[in-house]
Amino acid sequence: MDQTSSSSNVKEEKRSSTDHVTVDDNEEREAIEIPLFQVPECYVYLIPPRKSAASYRADEWDVNKWAWEGALKVVSKGEECIIKLVDKTTGELYAQAFLRDGELHPVEAVIDSSRYFVLRVEENIGGRARHAFIGLGFRERTEAYDFQAALHDHMKYLNKKKTAEEMEQHFQHTSSVDYSLKEGETIVLQLKNMNEKDTKSKSVEKSLTNLSLEDKGKSIETIPPIIPPPPPPGPLSPVTTAQKSPSSLSVQRSSEQQDLDTKREEVEKQEAKETGVEDAPDDDFGDFQAAG
Repeated sequence: MDQTSSSSNVKEEKRSSTDHVTVDDNEEREAIEIPLFQVPECYVYLIPPRKSAASYRADEWDVNKWAWEGALKVVSKGEECIIKLVDKTTGELYAQAFLRDGELHPVEAVIDSSRYFVLRVEENIGGRARHAFIGLGFRERTEAYDFQAALHDHMKYLNKKKTAEEMEQHFQHTSSVDYSLKEGETIVLQLKNMNEKDTKSKSVEKSLTNLSLEDKGKSIETIPPIIPPPPPPGPLSPVTTAQKSPSSLSVQRSSEQQDLDTKREEVEKQEAKETGVEDAPDDDFGDFQAAG
């Protein structure tokens, strides 16, 4: 009996220890802070209250006289984004601001500079949350840009998370179609013998390939050969044209004109015989001397 009671006590102690570990792990997981941005130097200014609805202007502050100087950290803790102003050496918290979904943005940029902002800080005093507006400035423009980018990335993360949750709820509530077989339901599949179809398809493919090859051969045979054009004629010199002009004229003379000339000569000879006039000898001067 003593052994059984001691073993049960040991089991209870182990369970209690494991339960304690899981609780501590959950608390640590909830308290994890993910750093998004950090700068070792920033400046805090005490700004006058806003008199109208106009935006803040940095030239209304005395930027060369700051109220506090320290480091700035932007961390993400769950769905909250916390802006912390801490001491450089000790790490003591000076002020902090919270960026939450559905609430006013705690950071407002001034209209006359890209390095200065108005920060809405919060503090819990006596169980009541109080807030105040302070001026915040950076030495470099790149630091101010990275500060704004870190806040923008956190808001983008919250929007994506919200849309994902809405989609999950939508798919959970919508009724999905159940394609599973119920009890007693069966499916009948009719499978035919495919051997005959395979042989027919193969024979058809062979005939098509033979026809295509014959058509190709015919098309190759019927294509006439392409004859290249003749070369262009060379330039003619004036000497060669002068030498070839009489022969070209004689070649161009037609046979009909030769027949006409021969007939004309015969007619002239017959007329001369009838008149009794003999032909005078030919001279170099032609018909002019014969006429004289």
